[in-house]
Amino acid sequence: MSTSDRSHPPAPASTSPAPGREPAPRQSPSGESAPARPAGERVYAWVKERILDGRLPGGELLSEGDAATALDLSRTPVREAFLRLEVEGLLRLYPKRGALVVPVSPDEADEVTEARILLESHAAERVIERGEAADVAARMRAVLDRQRALDVPADRARFSTLDREFHATLVDAAGNGLISHFYSGLHDRQVRMATSALRRVPDRRTEILAEHDTLCTLLEHGDAAGFRATLTTHINGTHGALLDS
Repeated sequence: MSTSDRSHPPAPASTSPAPGREPAPRQSPSGESAPARPAGERVYAWVKERILDGRLPGGELLSEGDAATALDLSRTPVREAFLRLEVEGLLRLYPKRGALVVPVSPDEADEVTEARILLESHAAERVIERGEAADVAARMRAVLDRQRALDVPADRARFSTLDREFHATLVDAAGNGLISHFYSGLHDRQVRMATSALRRVPDRRTEILAEHDTLCTLLEHGDAAGFRATLTTHINGTHGALLDS
């Protein structure tokens, strides 16, 4: 090797990924390679997040090319992600045109409303019967405090996620694993409906916070009937705001 070779070593190979490819696995502080997130998972998460927080509203058409360009990926993982979201009922695919974001229908809103009232009212009755209402209400108030601290509309999506956590805290406290599992299946619909309602009726935030406070008070007092009545008004108010023109 010549002197010039020793004083000017070859430049390292570029670490930039080729177009349409995932970056190479990152090195952790210990030197171990962390597995790269699959491209299809990246597209799935990217599109789903935008559907749930309303950036991709119902009725909007999204092309494979748009998603591929936004994420600097090929169309193959985009197509795979679109198929998953179609199975979940969030997209409807049209060959050579793209994917339509499926709007929330009145029937879907009614069904989610009915299911939530049944499950959450039952959960309230169970924790009251077991003498655990005050403890559960305290945990729900802790979530409510986090909701109050958020800046809406800037944190609208986070507000909706906490809204769901507030109600799930009660359902999980009832201690029925099957009911909790079924309720968890409503997660995406709950978050999407709450976020969309807040977009359409910004003042709904104030009402939600007040109704959450009332629900906690009724639970603390062991008033299962009052809880169910307020819960019905509360859920109908949010879902109704979503569907009202």
